[in-house]
Amino acid sequence: MDDARTVEPADIETASVGYAQRFAGPIGTWMLGRQSDIVLDLLAPHRQDTILDVGGGHAQLARPLAEAGYAVTVHGSAPECSTQIQDLADSGTCRFVCAPMLELPFESGSVDTVLCFRLLTHCDEWPALVAELCRVAKRAVIIDYPTSQSLNAFSGGLFSAKKKLEGNTRTWRLFRREELVDAFREHGFVCKTERKQFFLPMVLHRILRCPPLSGFLEGICRCFGLTRLWGSPVIIELERNP
Repeated sequence: MDDARTVEPADIETASVGYAQRFAGPIGTWMLGRQSDIVLDLLAPHRQDTILDVGGGHAQLARPLAEAGYAVTVHGSAPECSTQIQDLADSGTCRFVCAPMLELPFESGSVDTVLCFRLLTHCDEWPALVAELCRVAKRAVIIDYPTSQSLNAFSGGLFSAKKKLEGNTRTWRLFRREELVDAFREHGFVCKTERKQFFLPMVLHRILRCPPLSGFLEGICRCFGLTRLWGSPVIIELERNP
């Protein structure tokens, strides 16, 4: 029998070894450290939260969260999405579940906090994904997204450089803050916190390959308020409206 629901194709790429190589080496560690530091800070007041990392087979958050003692379940839309977290699953420090991302195998409101990183930007059916994240989350949803209200507005010119550097870069969607906030509001979630990671394009940091220099440059940008105004990717925490 045909399923009338739209089914989002499995996002296997972000859980692949090739994708992990984009963040290999000191500069990759530095970039991911900025991301995980923000998420850990947002979760700090909620140490007892159960966490579902949707599309989190890239292990960018599952690993630091598991190491920090959080109860993490990683969702993947195909069995091979567990490759990067298999050691965590084998040791029992996190759990892996496989299911279509628009049909998460969880009761409504059964997970305290739902994470979704590196996924919305590649999801054609992103409004349906937002609805599913909100359905499962009891307290909050934390996501990241690249914004058009940043130097990403010139992403067309940067894409060729990014493609040359990474080799397997996919096109991605840029969001305006308002369209995402409005989409979550439709499901009873309001934006509580917004953090912007970098002012300079990430591809520039990959070209520089020098974490101290990148850290210095980004520090100057934060000091002058550039990151607050035009930073990207953006991490937002949205809480269920009582």
